[in-house]
Amino acid sequence: MRVMVMVKATKGSEEGQMPTTELLEAMGKYNEELVNAGIMEAGEGLKPTKDAVRVRFSGKNRTVTDGPFAETKELVAGYWIWNVKSMDEAIEWVKKCPNPMYEDSDIDIRPIFGAEDFGEEFTPELREQEERMKEKLAGKK
Repeated sequence: MRVMVMVKATKGSEEGQMPTTELLEAMGKYNEELVNAGIMEAGEGLKPTKDAVRVRFSGKNRTVTDGPFAETKELVAGYWIWNVKSMDEAIEWVKKCPNPMYEDSDIDIRPIFGAEDFGEEFTPELREQEERMKEKLAGKK
């Protein structure tokens, strides 16, 4: 099963606090463990929302709002994409993670939809389209 592991933003991350060398080393070692275990597919830190925009959809209208955004507890500061055997395995890996922030922090784990989750609505033509896109993306690496 594939999951997205989201490091939630904190007041410090939204203020632009950068990690220390020690934290960068600890996270680098942790990421290396994930890669060596064959779990990590991707992962990145995100800049604070002062550098972001939000696009709101309402029917055919689109409204762009510049950051920063107020609700820190709802924001994501970084993420990983993992391929694990179960949610329990993902939880065990998250428990091994160094605290990615200077203050108390949260990490959310959410399953990623697979083709099998969409049922009949995901027609053979749509499945072929999805495979073509995956092949193109794989070719960029």
